[in-house]
Amino acid sequence: MKAANEISASVIGRLPRYYRFLCELQNDGIVRISSGELSKRMGFTASQIRQDFNCFGGFGQQGYGYNVEQLKNEMASILGLSTLKQAILIGAGNMGRAVARQMNFAEMGFRLSAIFDCDKNLEGLKIKGIPIRPNSQIAEFCAEHRPDMAILCLPQNQAPEVVDELVLLGIESFWNFSHYDIHAKYPAANVENVHLSDSLMTLSYKIKNRENR
Repeated sequence: MKAANEISASVIGRLPRYYRFLCELQNDGIVRISSGELSKRMGFTASQIRQDFNCFGGFGQQGYGYNVEQLKNEMASILGLSTLKQAILIGAGNMGRAVARQMNFAEMGFRLSAIFDCDKNLEGLKIKGIPIRPNSQIAEFCAEHRPDMAILCLPQNQAPEVVDELVLLGIESFWNFSHYDIHAKYPAANVENVHLSDSLMTLSYKIKNRENR
């Protein structure tokens, strides 16, 4: 079993897919599965799957394969899904409202505890029972509740000031939809950037090259 700082980003990036797929297998009533069967279903090589799992100590049994429920629970533990971490959302525009309404945060290891926006017209409106608060209340809320991470769904030009405030308040982890480069100023922060346009352009590239073939 490797130490956390020895595990590559590519392995970590595959863990959510393993977990999601194992949930589907369990829902389908499948009790056990081999690395070879996982390979056929997921598009990874059996060797790659075994190498990934061995980073965390293995889990399979020779001649049996993997117990689906046990492996799913191991993945949940590795991903930290068993303990809910508190999240706040900054920016209740179209993107922010969609994220707040559509994401099942509890299944992903988080609890959305507050929503903030600078638009006074939105103040007091509720999204899934959570009232939208003015940005002026961010510091007071963070001091009292100490959230673990912030979801940024605000325009790029508004993000630097908000991030500076959040870092001063002790928040070091961000789910960032804003396109602001947090790591340029805060290289030690935990950041997951979400660029929908990058994803769409990647798909455009794949379509173009499929046509060329």
